[in-house]
Amino acid sequence: MFEPVVLANGSRPLVVDPPLFLAPMAGVTDRDFRLIVRRIGGVGVVAMEFISSQAILSGNRRTRELMYFAEEERPLAIQIYGSDADTMAEAAAIVQELGPDICDINMGCPANKVLKGCAGAALMGDLRLAEKMIRRVRDALSIPLTVKFRLGLDDSRRNYLELGRICQDNGVDAVAMHGRTAKQMFSGEADWSEIARLKEALDIPVLGNGDVREPADAERMLRQTGCDGVMIGRGATRNPWLFRQITAHLSGGVIAEPTLEDRRDLILDHFRMVAERESSKFALHKLRKFTGWYTHGLPNGKKLRQRIQQLPDVDSFLLAVEQFFEETLQLAA
Repeated sequence: MFEPVVLANGSRPLVVDPPLFLAPMAGVTDRDFRLIVRRIGGVGVVAMEFISSQAILSGNRRTRELMYFAEEERPLAIQIYGSDADTMAEAAAIVQELGPDICDINMGCPANKVLKGCAGAALMGDLRLAEKMIRRVRDALSIPLTVKFRLGLDDSRRNYLELGRICQDNGVDAVAMHGRTAKQMFSGEADWSEIARLKEALDIPVLGNGDVREPADAERMLRQTGCDGVMIGRGATRNPWLFRQITAHLSGGVIAEPTLEDRRDLILDHFRMVAERESSKFALHKLRKFTGWYTHGLPNGKKLRQRIQQLPDVDSFLLAVEQFFEETLQLAA
């Protein structure tokens, strides 16, 4: 049902098999989550949360910590963003020294703080700057370069075809497009028909992104759009097993649903990793966010989500999760 994606412009081709990509998500795709998805299996490339090019050049300690990755995460992409072409090129050179498999340019983030800085999706409003940036970054790299963008800033400015051609003409190895405008953020439905139009217009690989929540969604996107690969963001936060399930589905295998024990072990392993690395306050914030996703659809999941809002520290948080699963497993027995 699918063929590997080949990124060919680097010093050596990178073959992505299966052609399934974990999308970069701020505050989500940190090292812990990337390792969880990679260890479950079925994913082709995992991506870091996007990194400010200016922060990379300033040597920000927190930024350098975010950019650390383990060998078992490979293939891995580091995504950078910014508004100045020279700064982005210098940051890309530093990124390459860290040894990732792919450098990605963010031209699709719709967050207001990124748009106000004339970065992310704002670059779709200035294609001359976007082209200059792509060219400078490409010249700074010998590893594969990809670019992620949206349909445009809004419905009246859907210029993704023009940006796609700019990417292709300036040596980009592949593009990923989210089927919404920046104005839409994550509301409404992703327009997959536009992903199909982009694929028809370009010769380089096109990755489709948006509204893939189930294994059948990935198959439908590949079939309807002809895209070369599928990039998944929010769908993986609720179901980190999604990539493995998609791979099984596309190859005609059995789609195994995670058991309660699987969910318990994943949640506790993830949360312990977070607790070991982060301060208590930051860890609690992150654990509450992930609990909301991980318990989606679980029996009495709402009860746990309500309970953890009142807990004062990480130890009591972990204990509450353990007790929740003990009670849930007893009820299911």
